[in-house]
Parts: sequence; C-alpha cells; structure tokens
Amino acid sequence: MATLSVVIITFNEEKNIGRCIESLKPVADEFVILDSLSTDSTCAIIERHGLTPVQRAWTGYSDSKNYANSLTTGDYILSIDADEALSPALQQAILQVKAAPRAEVYEVNRLTNYCGRWIRHSGWYPEYKMRLFKQGLTQWTGLIHEELVFNGAYTSQRLDGDLYHYSYPTIESHIRKIIPYSALAAEKDFNAGKRYRFVTHGLIKPWFMFMKKYFLQAGFLDGFYGFVIAVNSAYERHLRYLRFHELRKNQSSR
Repeated sequence: MATLSVVIITFNEEKNIGRCIESLKPVADEFVILDSLSTDSTCAIIERHGLTPVQRAWTGYSDSKNYANSLTTGDYILSIDADEALSPALQQAILQVKAAPRAEVYEVNRLTNYCGRWIRHSGWYPEYKMRLFKQGLTQWTGLIHEELVFNGAYTSQRLDGDLYHYSYPTIESHIRKIIPYSALAAEKDFNAGKRYRFVTHGLIKPWFMFMKKYFLQAGFLDGFYGFVIAVNSAYERHLRYLRFHELRKNQSSR
C-alpha cells in the first residue's frame, strides 16, 4: 500500500483548519503543515489535533509549497489548502489510490462554497485540479494561480468525489481577495512587456467577463450569488487595467 503525505500551508486559518484536518485524517499517513507565523489561534488548533506546525516566514505560494513538499516522506503527496476539505466520496477514492495506485498524478474536482451556497456553474464547476502526485515528480511554479511543472512524462487520472472549497464566507471577503489578485496579475503582464488599452482592457474585457460568467457559463443558475460572482469578475478585470495604467504612468514619470 502506498503512503500519503498531506501538505497544507496556513496563515490565520483558525476558521478553516480544523475542518480541513478532520477530513484528511482517514487518508493521511503524514501531515506537513507549514504555517507563515499566524497571529490567531491557527497553530493552537493544529496542536489540539495532535500535530505540530512548521513555522516559516511567508515566501510566496509556490516556494512555500515546494519547501513543505521537501519535508514529506510519503510515496504520494496530497496538496490541499486550509479552506478546503475532502468529501466522503473523495476520501474513498483516495483510499483506493493508496491501495492500488494506477497513475502518477490524480486530479480532483473542486466545488466552491460561496456565502453558504455551492456554486455549480459560473465557470467554477467542474474545476479539476492536480493535487495528488507521486513524490519527487513535480514542483510548483508561478506567483498567482501556481501550477505544477513535471520533471518528465506521467500518467494521470481523475478521482470521484469533490474537494470542498470554503472560499468566500462573505461578499466582502471576495472583494478583498480581488484587489491584491488584480494587482499581481497586472504586474505580471507589465513585467512581461504586454500592452493594455483603455477600450479593450478597461471597458470591453470587464463587460465581456460579466457576460461570460453570467450567461455563457450559466451563472444565472446559481441565483443571486451567480450574479455577484459575474459582477466581481468584471470588477477584477477593470481593477487589473487600472493597476497596469498606474504602473505604466509611474514608469513614464521616471
């Protein structure tokens, strides 16, 4: 039977970490929890579950996850965020993988909970993520929406069940996340030498993003929160343009 190491990175996740750990206990042989010096009760909750977090200053998503992976000893690594949890069906699917592995990489289908409602449209579901992979096969890269880069060829499969994602308990929490994300996306494009135009990026793309989320991806079937997601997605695109314009202006003034 293959052994499984679970990797979680945390920072002020007292509202989520307990639920996350409980869902992982049926499948985990080892926990590696990398905490970025939380100031709330995250670490106390982790310790109440009989685990010891590794303390390390924040160095970015990819670097933190790669460092945590380097501390694992299992045959496979399951990388999960503190605001995620395994569904019972996904727990069973992972136990089957441990009993008889048939691939090097496994994808899980993430189902997001937005303000207490499960979002099954709006381009948010299905959302397959590579989260279970063989030790030493890959590493994380990227500043935003970090991705796995593989050392060579691999086989992959999709697992049954859902990875529950308790992302946004309030609309305000979504907006707070949009602001830094839009800035990072704009800075990435700016450093890559891309060009933003007012009509295209400031007006058309935000409007198209709303239409895509709400109509093309059937966000209207998610009710009121489908509308909110579409509006906030458009808002993020507009903020991205504003940040890019600011960077370009600062460069010109220098």
